[in-house]
Amino acid sequence: MKGATATMETMKSSSTDSQASPAQLIDARISELGDWRGETLARVRSLIKQAEPGVVEEWKWRGVPVWELGGIICTGETYKNAVKLTFAKGASLEDPSGLFNSSLDGNTRRAIDFHEGDKIDEEALKALIRAAAALNSARSQKKPKSA
Repeated sequence: MKGATATMETMKSSSTDSQASPAQLIDARISELGDWRGETLARVRSLIKQAEPGVVEEWKWRGVPVWELGGIICTGETYKNAVKLTFAKGASLEDPSGLFNSSLDGNTRRAIDFHEGDKIDEEALKALIRAAAALNSARSQKKPKSA
């Protein structure tokens, strides 16, 4: 957690200009990391956009990239030894490729920790992103409309 705190503090001082868009803030985070974590975050970001071209990027909780489509799909936190994609409703998703390797005990969320040198199963990750977006869409359609 110490690595995440240091990154967040640096981001506060350098890039939290209220005029910056979430995409610009995510770009700044990737550039600022300047190592395998930045490369990994950039790669998963690209895969998320490929899987769901309509995805909306947000910047929440004082420095966490968030991808949404009908609700939160996942967040992209960076730590000293990992880039973590946390799926908001991951426990409700099928994971036939076994990508989830973190936060497995929770009732709602599931996460994927990427470590230096890990190979990303791009097709499986894109399938998981699509499934998360479909779940959000299905849940939003079930909600009763208020007058």
